Amino acid sequence: MEISAAELIERARALAPLLATHAAEAEQARRPHDGVIAALREARIFDLMVPRAHGGLELDLDTFLEVGLALAEGDASMGWVSTFYIEHNWILCQFPEAFQNELYAGRSHVLAPASLAPDGVAERVPGGFRLNGRWKWGTGLPHAEWVICGGQVAGSAKRPEHRFFALPIDEVKVEDTWWVDGMCATGSGDLMVENRVVPEARTVSIAELSAGKAPGARLHGAPLYRTPMVPILILAASMPAVGQARAALARFKADAGERMLFARNLRQADQPAAQMRLAEAEIQLDRTERLLAQITGEIMDRRDAASAEERAGWAARAAVAVRESRTVLRSIADASGASAHFRDHPLQRAVRDVQTLSGHAIFDLEQRLESYGRVLLGLEPQGLF
Repeated sequence: MEISAAELIERARALAPLLATHAAEAEQARRPHDGVIAALREARIFDLMVPRAHGGLELDLDTFLEVGLALAEGDASMGWVSTFYIEHNWILCQFPEAFQNELYAGRSHVLAPASLAPDGVAERVPGGFRLNGRWKWGTGLPHAEWVICGGQVAGSAKRPEHRFFALPIDEVKVEDTWWVDGMCATGSGDLMVENRVVPEARTVSIAELSAGKAPGARLHGAPLYRTPMVPILILAASMPAVGQARAALARFKADAGERMLFARNLRQADQPAAQMRLAEAEIQLDRTERLLAQITGEIMDRRDAASAEERAGWAARAAVAVRESRTVLRSIADASGASAHFRDHPLQRAVRDVQTLSGHAIFDLEQRLESYGRVLLGLEPQGLF
């Protein structure tokens, strides 16, 4: 059944309260809530970027942005899992055609965590690669059906060949290492692969993905599949921070009208300092949301034709957007009193979650600014981002 972009966005907005309802339970369990995953699947959220040829919705990055922000308002952890499940389906639709047809036979999406750092070692063998390695940060492992792991092909040191390898979850060992102070409900962990032979058709070149020239770009006609991988990753990782800042600001507005300041018989909404703090946070968040929308529009306009300067600029601006979202959350927390630090208050979780997700390598602001500055000065770009 065909679903429009507007309808999918409305479905995401309608699901945000469900994510919020189960956020504390999911955090305590350290994994996504089964009922939330089931509801997202039923709403076809994970079909967003899958081509129509495989039964998906084949919607573009502007829809991805609105869906991701809506879900993130409910819960940062589940917003993170959702945006990455969506993005990882896009990656799987860049693999060779035979594997895509196998993978999507009878279904329109796959739940596939990914660890994209090329930490594995792959040795060429007849028909494919023998893969060994250990990877961190496997988001969404408790519901995984497949996984995607990055690795370097042995013997390619002079000109490193990096590839992604897709494996069914029963060929991967999972270790529960996700004892963290934020983003607890993502169900992340370590992946281990020992001497698994991965057929050639279940691999794809990271260089081709990064250039927007993987097999999916040739198989599927929509411009989405010519988009380089890293800008999509940037969006997927940014949305949970911005969505949580949006939710926290709305909650602060509502609570300020009811909260009485200690020993002053004064509503917080009537306090000039609170009014000024709210106004500043509103301006910061508006600027941040516009920045993310601008990045999305530019990625859609430029795709695989984007210059190194444009790509470095997108990464730097996204890192700024996450920093600004974190600043908004901290400002609101500072003005919300001790009661906001109770474990049943959503704000304390939002602050911890966004602080944790901002530690992602892509949001290392100093590195992103350095990279952007290099290309602005006509120097060679450095690093994946």
